[in-house]
Amino acid sequence: MAEDFYQTLGIQRDASQADVQKAYRDLARKYHPDLNPNDKTAKEKFQKVQAAFDVLNDTSKREMYDRYGSSFESRGQGGPRAQAGRGGSGAAPGFEEIDLGDLFGQRYGGDPSSIFGDLFGGQYRRKGGAGAGKRGRKPAAEPPSGADLQQQIEIPFQTAILGGQIELSVPRSSGHIDTIKVKIPAGVADGAKMRLRGQGESMGDEPAGDILLTVRVAPHPWFTRRGNNLEVKLPVTLAEAILGAKVDVPTSRGTISLRIPPHTSSGTKLRIKGHGVKAKDGPAGDLFADVLIMLPEKIDDTMMEAVKKISTEHPQNPRSGLQW
Repeated sequence: MAEDFYQTLGIQRDASQADVQKAYRDLARKYHPDLNPNDKTAKEKFQKVQAAFDVLNDTSKREMYDRYGSSFESRGQGGPRAQAGRGGSGAAPGFEEIDLGDLFGQRYGGDPSSIFGDLFGGQYRRKGGAGAGKRGRKPAAEPPSGADLQQQIEIPFQTAILGGQIELSVPRSSGHIDTIKVKIPAGVADGAKMRLRGQGESMGDEPAGDILLTVRVAPHPWFTRRGNNLEVKLPVTLAEAILGAKVDVPTSRGTISLRIPPHTSSGTKLRIKGHGVKAKDGPAGDLFADVLIMLPEKIDDTMMEAVKKISTEHPQNPRSGLQW
């Protein structure tokens, strides 16, 4: 049975062009193979979405599809609307060609030194430049571009969480080294891919290619990241652990006061809600303080006797449940 393009995109038959394009963007993000490496069916689903969009986003093809269904291509070969597609894109007024490269990237208005794409999504832009969207005009063909460059950058842990700006040194084939300022979005993860459009190698009069960046996040001596949650090693004194206390804890949002309950053992995790990584959509993760009891550097005879007394009066076997 032939595929129903409207069902594929999850829209009604009277859906507007804007509805078609929105449905396509959402489904392309959902099923793109690069974003679903563990889903073997993602490629097939993405191809079906692409095929449906190619027809329903072209007003002339859509009209023929509505009239003849899946056989519209054979029926419309000799018709006047089919002629419009020969030698060009066949796009009717209002047609919008969407660049998949831009669908998964963000462009930052005329600043050539800023990031033009990353894995966190963003605005969509039509192929062919700013004037491609005018009614009655087909998108201009994109000229060939120069070579893409691949580089790896290491950023501080704090920059990965809060965002910021770094300088990237780019060696050119001419031997010259360019310095480019790169905007790092908040919450970028280790291993994320980012694209700097137009910052790659240029070949003659052709426009420059892109720089493809792989982000590596430097480790922090105290903090680690697990998804959108953060963990921090929190040293406390023996007295603070036994008696309880309020201690200062540095976070990405400033220093806070955290209550240590009495009789807290090493390894106890105390949750600080909302002080993790700020999600792009939705609430921030949490911060978990991992308590580490620190003994004094010097222990005199009096302290040793006190510890022995505690051990004698309150015997315990903390490794009773320890198994391989």
